[in-house]
Amino acid sequence: MLKQHLFRYQGHIGAYLVVAGVDPTGVGLFTVHAHGSTDKLPYVTMGSGSLAAMSVFETQWKSKMTEQEAVSLASNAIQAGIFNDLGSGSNVDVAIITKEKTTLKRGYVKPNERSKKQKSYVFKRGTTAVLNEKVITREEISKYVTVHELERGETALGEKMDLDV
Repeated sequence: MLKQHLFRYQGHIGAYLVVAGVDPTGVGLFTVHAHGSTDKLPYVTMGSGSLAAMSVFETQWKSKMTEQEAVSLASNAIQAGIFNDLGSGSNVDVAIITKEKTTLKRGYVKPNERSKKQKSYVFKRGTTAVLNEKVITREEISKYVTVHELERGETALGEKMDLDV
């Protein structure tokens, strides 16, 4: 139904999803693209960190794994995405889907958890040190640029820029 709904709108309504589950035919893992196409694969990745995650799956995936091996592999793949892409979030949530139930483990791994700063980096206004100071007079700067003095209330007129409208 989701595939047909997305295909009907040809990408004008979209969702990029990884859908997993168990039904009477067995385990299924699908990718659903915004325009409605789907793929059924043994492992999938989507999103900005997907290339890094895919490299982990391609090197470590086996067809017969224990639950813990599968969770560890998925966690490692997500962490590869986190560490190699700025837009991939900061923690790993795991959903274990079996025939009997789905178990959600939020915050399974938090590789980028913020730590307490070693010092306070809050400074009072005006306390930034001045390393050096040089005052350039009008006469000195006039060697390099043209200086026009404005009368009080007068506005500067620059060259007009042509715009394509």
